[in-house]
Amino acid sequence: MLRSHNCGELREEHVGQEVTLSGWVQKIRDKGGLMWVDLRDRYGITQLTFEEGRTNTAAIEVARKLGREFVVQVKGKVVERYAKNDKIPTGSIEIDVQELTILNAAKTPPFVIEDETDGGEELRMKYRYLDLRRGTVRNKLVLRSQMAIAVRNYLADQQFVEVETPVLIKSTPEGARDFVVPSRINQGEFYALPQSPQTFKQLLMVSGFDRYFQIVKCFRDEDLRADRQPEFTQIDCEMSFVDRDDILDTFEGMTRHLFSSIKGVELGEFPRMSYADAMSKYGSDKPDVRFGMEFVELNDLAQNKGFNVFDLAELVVGICAEGCAEYTRKQLDELTDYVKRPQIGAKGLVYVKCNADGSFKSSVDKFYSQEDLAAWAEKAGAKAGDLLLVLSGNTAATRKQMNELRLFMGSQLGLRNPNEFKPLWVVDFPLLEWDEETKRFHAMHHPFTSPLKSDIEKLDTDPGSVRANAYDLVINGVEIGGGSIRIHDKATQQLMFKHLGFTDDEAKAQFGFLMDAFEYGAPPHGGIAFGFDRLCAMFGGSETIRDYIAFPKNTSGRDVMIDSPSVVAEEQLVELGLRLR
Repeated sequence: MLRSHNCGELREEHVGQEVTLSGWVQKIRDKGGLMWVDLRDRYGITQLTFEEGRTNTAAIEVARKLGREFVVQVKGKVVERYAKNDKIPTGSIEIDVQELTILNAAKTPPFVIEDETDGGEELRMKYRYLDLRRGTVRNKLVLRSQMAIAVRNYLADQQFVEVETPVLIKSTPEGARDFVVPSRINQGEFYALPQSPQTFKQLLMVSGFDRYFQIVKCFRDEDLRADRQPEFTQIDCEMSFVDRDDILDTFEGMTRHLFSSIKGVELGEFPRMSYADAMSKYGSDKPDVRFGMEFVELNDLAQNKGFNVFDLAELVVGICAEGCAEYTRKQLDELTDYVKRPQIGAKGLVYVKCNADGSFKSSVDKFYSQEDLAAWAEKAGAKAGDLLLVLSGNTAATRKQMNELRLFMGSQLGLRNPNEFKPLWVVDFPLLEWDEETKRFHAMHHPFTSPLKSDIEKLDTDPGSVRANAYDLVINGVEIGGGSIRIHDKATQQLMFKHLGFTDDEAKAQFGFLMDAFEYGAPPHGGIAFGFDRLCAMFGGSETIRDYIAFPKNTSGRDVMIDSPSVVAEEQLVELGLRLR
């Protein structure tokens, strides 16, 4: 070994010991006759001391040649530090250097490799191997490792078996776009990279494995954003002979275990809310329930009073911002400008101030009496000092706009405490959703999701109202995981494909292997998948997932470090049958 200790473990009890350390030069401070060097590895920083007349001349000569990020080995004695540094664990000691060896020289790095760096994101991604030396980034990957180990330990204790599924699979028409891989041997045919191991984990249930999991890489060729990458990782799980409550209980347990063992946080209740209630109360299928401000529908009170904006609207909906009646005109104008942003799309905002004296002041006083506004306030549970904010329009769009406004107000009022975690199961999603572009229904989750038994008969008469036996786990307004009870018989699966617009031949060509398997004794089964990158980011207190991935892509889907994707040689394209000779 090139070291006896790491750079983060030496303390006062080691004073007097001869040690060997290896690492990277973090910082050099040369005062002429006295020189200090901070030596860094993944465990921490230790100060090295060189003093003329005490340190041997050869070691000092080598020290004068050092630069930032040089890789070195030192031998010396641990001594108590005269000026202690309480900001680092090793701050009470230093190494009185006896020997110094340069193991590798280094060019001056393009940015400062410290927690507070001067490197922009693109530059740091280009030199990601240097960025990973920074403690703030390294600690995020250590957190990811700890979480993966905790997941495996929990699921192994619950009798789950980890099984690897194929990465080269068959392209399917549902869901996001596939990444496709040409086959050299079978020219003109293509593999796809999996968006999830869905059909394989169902086949494992048919195989009798009973409880399966995999921390698995998945791929989707879709537009990117801060919490989305073309390749991402799932905690993928499936169970046999279970109903919805069995799955929710099992993975509620896993979530509690992660929060307790990794963050030291004991989670409270995991309430359940239907998709319909989530949309009507919060305008979102992943509501942040750390704070109230639930939607109040005002159609019955606000319409037919001569205010056309409300009279012609499908939905008039408000929220109550407690203690905000003193908002100035400037603040109210800023809220109006916020909801009129193109990303939100509202045409305007109506407000009602509930004054301390019991009167009301609104932006629509011309159309509504004090009694009218009092009725709005009563329905919204607003009291003196509160502020009502009201939007109107198409139901789906208005709920989405009000959700954005609610979250904005929650942040403005300090109601979204990052150290508070409120989980929620959202259940009973729609099975199908209508696509105006293709003029047909699509599976809201995937075509293997089972409808609720009570709703199956509606598939032929009112398919849009059929609820799925599906569920999402939401924490603080972020979807952490989702799954469903699966269809496990051929007849129901064929019915589902029919309502998704598949012909019998198309269904057989795409999924015949699965329907054939169902004829050999498929057990009732269901599962769930957690977004592992997103879960890590939540645990680390970040909004972006990139720092929790060792070598991420940028927002254009490029790896700027290795310059990928890139063109390939013409001969390779010919070999794959993608170019003529």
